[in-house]
Amino acid sequence: MSEATENTTQEQQTTLDEYDVAILGGGQAGLTLALQIKQTRPETSIVVIEKQRFPVPEAAHKVGESTVEIMAHYLRDILGLQEHLQTQQLRKFGLRMFFSAAGNQDITHRVEYGQIAEAPLPSYQLDRGRFENTLSQLLPERGITLLDGTKVQQIDLQPQSETHHLRLDGEQGEREINVKWVVDASGRSSLLKRQLGLAKKVGHHANSAWFRVNYAVDINDWSDDPEWKGRVTNGERRLSTNHLMGPGYWIWLIPLSSNSTSIGIVADAEMHPFEGFNLFERALSWLHEREPQLAQVVEEHREQIQDFRVMRDYSYSCEQVYSEERWCLTGEAAVAIDPLYSPGGDLIAIGNGLTCDLVTRYLDGEDIEDLAAAHNQIFLIFSEVWLVAYEKQYPLMSNAQVMVAKVIWDTIIYWAFPGLLFFHDKIRRLGDSDGALANLYRCWNLHTRVQQFFREWHSFDQPEATDTFADPYSLMDFLVDLHNGMAANLPDDELEAQFAINARLLEQLSGQLVQTVIDKHEGRVEDEAAQEQIRKWREEPFIAEVLAIYEEEQRTNPIDNSWITLGYQSEREKQEITR
Repeated sequence: MSEATENTTQEQQTTLDEYDVAILGGGQAGLTLALQIKQTRPETSIVVIEKQRFPVPEAAHKVGESTVEIMAHYLRDILGLQEHLQTQQLRKFGLRMFFSAAGNQDITHRVEYGQIAEAPLPSYQLDRGRFENTLSQLLPERGITLLDGTKVQQIDLQPQSETHHLRLDGEQGEREINVKWVVDASGRSSLLKRQLGLAKKVGHHANSAWFRVNYAVDINDWSDDPEWKGRVTNGERRLSTNHLMGPGYWIWLIPLSSNSTSIGIVADAEMHPFEGFNLFERALSWLHEREPQLAQVVEEHREQIQDFRVMRDYSYSCEQVYSEERWCLTGEAAVAIDPLYSPGGDLIAIGNGLTCDLVTRYLDGEDIEDLAAAHNQIFLIFSEVWLVAYEKQYPLMSNAQVMVAKVIWDTIIYWAFPGLLFFHDKIRRLGDSDGALANLYRCWNLHTRVQQFFREWHSFDQPEATDTFADPYSLMDFLVDLHNGMAANLPDDELEAQFAINARLLEQLSGQLVQTVIDKHEGRVEDEAAQEQIRKWREEPFIAEVLAIYEEEQRTNPIDNSWITLGYQSEREKQEITR
């Protein structure tokens, strides 16, 4: 090579190796973030560094296949991926739960929670391999550099300099690049979090094992009972995220567009030792003991098993996710909570939005020191809001009465609070409104206390429940309003007013929850545990406050309590509704 040619090559290399943003990881979080930043600020130069080669196999061996409303809105409406979602993925038929009954030999006798018709706002079941392959193809079309088959060898953060320095190793050998921003989207590898010592333990301890089978498992085929089949009037049970619930555990069944089915065991670490299901044969035996109908299906198709993976003590948090020193964490590189309710995708959507806001405003010349601190606080609050729904709650999963009320409460919280704010692009702007921040803390504190209440209720009230169907939309008309209200496209002043109304509604419902349980047990003087707990509730100022709000709001906005009682209205509630 001549000296002139060598100099030209070095100049080209220098130009190619400088970027505004380096995203470490080309999974769901990293790929979507790259697209969002480029869409928001087209002149931004972005490199995505992924250790695997694309294309990856369909039915890829990853969790995060089920989306709910926030992630669905992010993918469909913010990133503009509606055509892919509608034509290459499956529309989800909501969340569906079956609670244990009589040895779980007959699905028709289990309490079923789930919708009977399509929800207005769609969500999706994602074949992660198909999805990420599509995104990887979009990157170069949008002018984003994708370095697949490339590992990050070294991250040299240089906050006093204009750029950080990365050393990479790929099929073409080692290379070095300079970048203004580093975003860690490396999943559980958590490259930057480990380097900076930011890992934070949480009080939630559970383990998981999951596998894919190349067969479309249809839970609707588990019975020929025409009445049971006829419950669902406009949709397919198979397309729900189906959950088989038991004491300290739940099983997911998620259909994929590639015709595979994802099956996962998730279990409390204390109630179900990890060694009981950490190998496929052990997991199958575990299912035979607890979920025989599912085990039989797996046995019949065991030659079609595609993979098997385990994850021990999967939940964790982080001390910091955003820094004014030009680095961020997103996706599972930041926090991992729990797969129930599919919050991982939602936290990606929220985290990516805050990251995009921070990075693009910096690149446009803004001082982001205060913004980074505010975004960091907001994201960690939202992760805590999700975490309290799982921490110490797995023992409740055998209690259909408590769990149906809890799932409905968790859904109400989700639609009335983070869902409303995310759909209206308010989360990144929460710091601009003292009123919205006050309601944020109000809802968070209320949600935390209600989760504790569910544990207290469960401690003395564990009735047998069978042969019951609970459709959330028929139980509460206003739930439909909350669902649709997320996409109401309100101006800021009306949004803040609606958030305040929703917070007041949550207080009314929490008071109703407490009062309903008290009414049920107060006359049972022989139940000493119940009487002692009722006494404590009545003496607690926080409980007294929500009870008073409930009594006041019920006069003008009466709501029946069937969501708490598996669809059965109490005499007190009937009288109040008809007054």
